[in-house]
Amino acid sequence: MTWHLLMKTVTVKDGERALLTRNGRLERVLEPGRHRLFDLRRQLTAEIFNVVRTEFPAERYAVLKAARPELAAELFEAVETKANEIAIVSLDGRPVHLMTPWQARVYWKVATSIDVERIDVGSDPRVTERHLAMIERNRPTIVTEAVVENHEAGLLYVEGRLVERLVPGRHAFWIAGRKIEVKRLDLRPQAVEITAQEMLTKDRIALRVTLTAFRRIVDPERMVAAVPDVDAWLYRLVQFAIREAVAGRTLDEVLSAKAALDAELRDYVRDRVADSGVEVTELGVKDVILPGEIRELVNKVVEAERVAKANLIRRQEETAATRSLLNTAKLMEENPLLLRLKELESLERLVEKVGRIDLHAGDGQGLDALLSKLVRIKSSENA
Repeated sequence: MTWHLLMKTVTVKDGERALLTRNGRLERVLEPGRHRLFDLRRQLTAEIFNVVRTEFPAERYAVLKAARPELAAELFEAVETKANEIAIVSLDGRPVHLMTPWQARVYWKVATSIDVERIDVGSDPRVTERHLAMIERNRPTIVTEAVVENHEAGLLYVEGRLVERLVPGRHAFWIAGRKIEVKRLDLRPQAVEITAQEMLTKDRIALRVTLTAFRRIVDPERMVAAVPDVDAWLYRLVQFAIREAVAGRTLDEVLSAKAALDAELRDYVRDRVADSGVEVTELGVKDVILPGEIRELVNKVVEAERVAKANLIRRQEETAATRSLLNTAKLMEENPLLLRLKELESLERLVEKVGRIDLHAGDGQGLDALLSKLVRIKSSENA
């Protein structure tokens, strides 16, 4: 803009518009070109704006609309959102702005094509795939996303109220003006380790018991309504069960009847988790930890029991051998021929050591030869 005597020259380029005001009041809009304006008292002011894909201040638009409504409608596109309404503004077919509820924006429309897509998020908070692609840059501020795996259950909460259970996949929701939360629950069996705590048996012996439980969520909706923290709740429940079971048993019963103890614990816990949406598939004692002095005493008792058992077995074997000898003696006493056969059997075993001699030779020659050979062997050994 230049001055020459009483004339003012204003040059407006392509893609621009100039608002010409006299003493702060809008007179007209200058199109692209060179404009020579007569301004005797220098009361004219030309304000140049870029009108290609740009915004106009909403406050000034409100003033202009009140004074010149037909001019405002010709130059500008005003976009206003209501409660529970989202607007996606596209400039020349390209999504540019994402407007949240209760927002207002004004765009020049003389050189730009403006499209506005309004979304009512009050009835359905879901974001479609098409809208999700359009708001890629503005996603973190107004959209929340969750991916539910195949082994998970996704529970959708809107303003703290459970709305539905989500199927596996990718889900996106509008969070404008509301609180949306997706709880993901793992449906696979999970191990819960119950660490050892000191407790007393029926015979007043202190010990510590470590257990392992496997739980699985079978009804996610019921579980979240009944239990805030399923692992902590199950941990405490198993602790109560093992304390009650150990307090009613002696140390010997705890150590010897582990299977019965496991069955009792499973029944106790399953009865109390039946209506919680959680299933306890396995529960058992993993370790029984005794104090040092008690452990030494138990080891000594076990060792003594083993020694006694070994002595008992040895005595039983000796008794059986004696009984066998007694039976053999009775048989030989009743049957002299059997005694003779026993002697021959002993001689045959002896022959195997000193050499083969015919024991069946007539007139006792076999026995005489055997005795002679034994005498010679004995004499050589003494020499």
